[in-house]
Amino acid sequence: MVNYCRQSNDCPRTGYGNKRYMALLITRHCINCDMCEPECPNQAISMGDAIYQIDAERCTECVGHYDTPTCQQVCPIDNTVVTDPDRIESRDRLWEKFVVLHHAS
Repeated sequence: MVNYCRQSNDCPRTGYGNKRYMALLITRHCINCDMCEPECPNQAISMGDAIYQIDAERCTECVGHYDTPTCQQVCPIDNTVVTDPDRIESRDRLWEKFVVLHHAS
């Protein structure tokens, strides 16, 4: 369950307080416009059977790279790249994935 902002220090939308982060997913609204795949710094987006898909093991919601997920920013169709309620992860977990993906020797 997501709480809506009441104070800036406890806002699930801004990352302050106790936000519950989630991996992202691409819905059936995807039009295969090819905007999101090259923007993903983790190479988590690839073409699936019919639409693009996000590999939840590689998705960090752009933690470590950007303030907000770039795939959501560049997608021309509203509500196509959304949070996956089945993949709840803490900001620390997203950071750990970033470190493994980009700083492993």
